[in-house]
Amino acid sequence: LICEAYDLMKSLGMGQKEMADTFTEWNKGELDSFLIEITSNILNYKDKDGYLLERIRDTAGQKGTGKWTAIAALQYGVPVTLIGEAVFSRCLSALKDERVRASKLIHGPDTKPMVQNKAEFLNHIKNALYCAKIVSYAQGFMLMREAAKENGWHLNYGGIALMWRGGCIIRSVFLGNIKEAFTRNPQLSNLLLDDFFKAAIVKNQHSWRQVVANATLWGIPVPTMSAALAFFDGYRSERLPANLLQAQRDFFGAHTYELLGHEGKFV
Repeated sequence: LICEAYDLMKSLGMGQKEMADTFTEWNKGELDSFLIEITSNILNYKDKDGYLLERIRDTAGQKGTGKWTAIAALQYGVPVTLIGEAVFSRCLSALKDERVRASKLIHGPDTKPMVQNKAEFLNHIKNALYCAKIVSYAQGFMLMREAAKENGWHLNYGGIALMWRGGCIIRSVFLGNIKEAFTRNPQLSNLLLDDFFKAAIVKNQHSWRQVVANATLWGIPVPTMSAALAFFDGYRSERLPANLLQAQRDFFGAHTYELLGHEGKFV
């Protein structure tokens, strides 16, 4: 998510000092976290040849934690889409030579990224980052809850959030909000249903949509921000088009289906 925010800033023509100052400012509010802090430090870092960041090869490795999480999500049938997309984005970044060739052969939109009010759009990016971060944690806790159910575990979700805050790459002020949510309701089924997070995401969703929509029109990939938004819109939908999917499955493979109002009876 932070990399996507950085990419959007860069596409708007922002220099490293300006980007660093933006992340420093963001670190004073609800995004206050270790990762936002070090992003600012990284953007500010210079060696004898100047700013280092732009000289680092844009291919990411991985140790496996993201992959294990995505595999667990598929095994338990929980839509941890944001972490899944983050893992696949690393895989895509590793195709550097292919991407270099493709960049010369395949062209996207001609529209140059441009906004009328940069300060306003930067605020949109900040809010989009915050909303998507909420979704990522909501998905992560959904996975833990499902694993706990299947394995007979009794997890202290608020305590887990505090443990991460105590010393971990994802340590942030935000984790305190999660602890408070589970203190208010230990049986909370999803963070998106907690009053604090629900209010935050509803209030900032316009920014989130502006960022994803503009990035798409500009041809700038925002896989995690857009995956999080798609999940949010799906989760809040009373009806999804899976009725057609189930009809198709039954048509070609006799997988059966349920009728509304007759749940549990498979036709």
